[in-house]
Amino acid sequence: MIFRQLFEPASSTYTYLLADPDSRAAVLIDPVIEEVETYVKLLAELGLRLEHTLETHVHADHVTAGSALRDRLGSRTVVHRDGGASCADRLVQHGDRIQIGALELEVREVPGHTNGCIAYVAPDRVFTGDALLIGGCGRTDFQQGDAGKLYDNVHAQIFSLPPDTLIYPGHDYKGRTVSTVKEELATNARLGGGKTRDEFIEIMANLKLAYPKQIDRAVPANQACGREGFVQG
Repeated sequence: MIFRQLFEPASSTYTYLLADPDSRAAVLIDPVIEEVETYVKLLAELGLRLEHTLETHVHADHVTAGSALRDRLGSRTVVHRDGGASCADRLVQHGDRIQIGALELEVREVPGHTNGCIAYVAPDRVFTGDALLIGGCGRTDFQQGDAGKLYDNVHAQIFSLPPDTLIYPGHDYKGRTVSTVKEELATNARLGGGKTRDEFIEIMANLKLAYPKQIDRAVPANQACGREGFVQG
């Protein structure tokens, strides 16, 4: 597998490039609109063909590059069916598979941060979006957030993976790049260390987080697959 982890500093977003070395088929997970030229250049340098852009959810902190890359390279956009982005080329649900040449990703539903959150599971790693971060998790106080639901789904769908499974999150604000299921079960400040469901719900209810800086721009644009100013009719 060809793999690259890319970082967009304004929103501290990780974007992931995965490709099959034989067919040269590639996907980008959670691409950011401001980084389109970076993606196009990297794909060309590696001799890859972008087939899909995969969203882990409808983001509130950045605008997706899904539509821009679809227009530029002919890739197909993929969003969860409950994400609120009916413009996507493919609306996926739990258990669906994304084929990238010989490489296959499994879709797992992990709602709680938003209704449409999904993780993409590869043979040795999982891309968790905002459902599970290194040492933390996405907030649950907007976009249909539900702390109890997030706790249940992270434990059932991510923490149930083999302990050495690599965890690649949607963001990190401290320069960390990767963790494992074993590490997060033991040390995650919100979900790990044996914390109960009730303890997690209390933690999430008392975070007192600021209003997301880009939410008023990002959510409507991402519901239109990254087309800002576009109103779905």
